[in-house]
Amino acid sequence: MECGNVTTPFGRRAMTFGMFASQVTASEIDSHQSIDKWKLFRTVCEAKAVVGVSDRALAVLNALLSFYPKVELTSGKGLVVFPSNNQLALRTHGMAGTTLRRHLATLVDVGLILRKDSPNGKRYARRDSKGSIGDAFGFDLSPLLARAHELQKAAAAVALARQEAQLARERLSLCRRDLTKLIDVLRETDEASNWTDLQRRYLFAVSTLPRKPGIAEIEPVMAQLVALRVEVLNQLEKLLNLQKAGTNDSQNGCHIQSSDPDSFTEFEPGYGNEAMTYSCSSRTKSVAVAQESHHEPIGTDPVSQTEPWERTCVERRPTQAFPLSTVLKACPDIVDYGPGGKVQSWRDLIMAAVVVRSMLNVSQGAHDEACRVLGPEVAATVLACILQRSPHITSAGGYLRDLTRRSMRQEFVVGPMVMALLRSSSANMPLAS
Repeated sequence: MECGNVTTPFGRRAMTFGMFASQVTASEIDSHQSIDKWKLFRTVCEAKAVVGVSDRALAVLNALLSFYPKVELTSGKGLVVFPSNNQLALRTHGMAGTTLRRHLATLVDVGLILRKDSPNGKRYARRDSKGSIGDAFGFDLSPLLARAHELQKAAAAVALARQEAQLARERLSLCRRDLTKLIDVLRETDEASNWTDLQRRYLFAVSTLPRKPGIAEIEPVMAQLVALRVEVLNQLEKLLNLQKAGTNDSQNGCHIQSSDPDSFTEFEPGYGNEAMTYSCSSRTKSVAVAQESHHEPIGTDPVSQTEPWERTCVERRPTQAFPLSTVLKACPDIVDYGPGGKVQSWRDLIMAAVVVRSMLNVSQGAHDEACRVLGPEVAATVLACILQRSPHITSAGGYLRDLTRRSMRQEFVVGPMVMALLRSSSANMPLAS
């Protein structure tokens, strides 16, 4: 760093080591680095808790960016904006002067902007004979550009933590609902059981939860509720077995044995729905053979004759999953957006997908809906595929929403998408000499 690039504040404002560190960071910008200023601003808004700025300070930063004439922030001397306090107050919807100065100081302290004060403390630009801006004195936006990658990683971590907290709250809500209704079933079925003690323990466990719990508050309560749920289910299963035993003593039926030598549990794991389709069709076939041996009337629905867990097998689609190595081989571009430029686990892929989501201008709502319907891993795989094919996709957000809706209608699986990219990458690979 050149010594001439260090500037000190005007008047009684003291120079701090943090200001010096921010100026050193701003001077190390890559000469070819550029980024959309409004995308970067949205990234700062997502990571505001990590950066340490308030909503009002972000409003001031938004006003400063509006004075920069170009959409792309690029390295060079033209990153200094020089609006007056009156102009800034107008673009911050009439913010008071003292409040405006306080938030400007906050932006400087957290290292998002730099002060480049003139000899008399005024903000202005000096133009050359051609009318181009030479030296400008005001607020330097170079730290924003220099910290762009750091801010993107912080925003991705915040988004991932928010998503994990939301999933934890959903699991807690489902477990609470199951417990209340299962305890009611136990009370109605066997009044002599210890349902009152189970209900008391449940109420004691949930009474410690705050109004909006975080993961740290949810995890210990969730462990108690899961153990309590297992206990309630065991008691209900014992009651069910007792009822079955009493019913079997009074029945004299024939034993149904399937003549199909193919076991429905023996299949090779495959991609998509092939494995599940085979298991369900084998089970349906065995039920049909059993019905034939007992001269059941034609037209009986085989699904209605299966056990409840078998009916679930017929009606529900399995979650599609690929090895991480296969996904990375099909979509190598996603690796550059992982933590440290690497993707070594599914968590790294999810964090990279959050960065890619912001880069492709996919809305947070579309991404959250995809994670809810497809699951975080499959949603991250879909975003990796969209990134790989981004030159051919007009609207990444609309495409992701369409795939999510098709998945809800059971018309989309991620397998063919990954395999098509895998074949494409293999076809484009140069032959060895």
